[in-house]
Amino acid sequence: MTLYVVRPGDTLYGVARHFGVTSAALAALNQLADPDRLPVGLALVIPAGGAAPTASMEVNGFVYPGVSEATLTETLPSLTFLSPFCYRVGADGTLLPLEDQSLITAAYAGGAAPLLTAANIDERGFSSDIAHAVLTDSAAQDKFIANALALLRARNYYGLALDFEYIYPFDRGSYNQFAARLAETLHARGYYFITVLAPKTADDQPGLLYEAHDYAAHGRVADRVILMTYEWGYTYSPPRAVSPVDRMRDVLDYAVTAIPPGKILLGFSNYGYSWALPWHQGDAARVISSAAAADLAASVYAPIRYDSVAQAPHFTYADAAGVRREVWFEDPRSWRARLELAMGYGLAGISIWTVNRLYRPGLAVLESVAQVEKIL
Repeated sequence: MTLYVVRPGDTLYGVARHFGVTSAALAALNQLADPDRLPVGLALVIPAGGAAPTASMEVNGFVYPGVSEATLTETLPSLTFLSPFCYRVGADGTLLPLEDQSLITAAYAGGAAPLLTAANIDERGFSSDIAHAVLTDSAAQDKFIANALALLRARNYYGLALDFEYIYPFDRGSYNQFAARLAETLHARGYYFITVLAPKTADDQPGLLYEAHDYAAHGRVADRVILMTYEWGYTYSPPRAVSPVDRMRDVLDYAVTAIPPGKILLGFSNYGYSWALPWHQGDAARVISSAAAADLAASVYAPIRYDSVAQAPHFTYADAAGVRREVWFEDPRSWRARLELAMGYGLAGISIWTVNRLYRPGLAVLESVAQVEKIL
């Protein structure tokens, strides 16, 4: 794989000619909306042949119903697992319906194992009270397990991904016991079991998101553990990288001491944010896809800069209303840096949040550095 960073005066034709490829192929691979505009600092993936990568990794992709058929078709060859998000868990253990059948059918057609994803979410978001109700009531747990098993059979899921977040700290032990019970039940019936955990740097890290997530306990019972190593830059944060590699490394330094590295899937953000400047506490950023961010930089002639510590691209510009905005997103360099991080720690692979937005350059980087493992 070759990455080329656009310099002043570059044209798509000139770059393509230099590398012996066609302009059309270069534009298509890099999802360029306007090939006549190349922002300085844009990282381009250059189509290339060569030997197949010797490394391999597993790739999970979370997906919301409503993803376009074209995006799913193009993405599935790069996935080991597809995890429709999500079945919402009720306080009594019920699982609210999800329009997932077309996603499951597509997953099997694309060679990706579908995972039933269950989360403690209500209309306001993740609910500590729902988690508490399920984790402390054996009847609710019995109902959850019965409902999950029925769905696994009826929908032909490969396994289950459990995503309980913002659990009360005093429910930590109950969560460990529930995860162990769920793992034993699923494994006895031949199903796979994955849990999703917050990005911790120490076992006793304070905070509602972190305290009840016991890395060692989940590492013992789950087949894979997904670490949510993203959202340092988020809707209400100051402008910054969504998945800064230095912070991801801090998490992994601890994680591999508690969880076997071969069980870990590194969380991978597939999006960016745009913040209004000057930023004030409470201001909400806008989500933007990585492809759209690159197109935006081109349309406003904004040079793209690359933070060598966070390993992430960013730029500033003035929108149509004259408001200055700062955008942080992902590009082929940041994908490569995070993939190398996962491989450097000997992890099982990565987990993309989410695959609803196609980012072809990132998938091309993935294909160039590792073979995606298929288990079907």
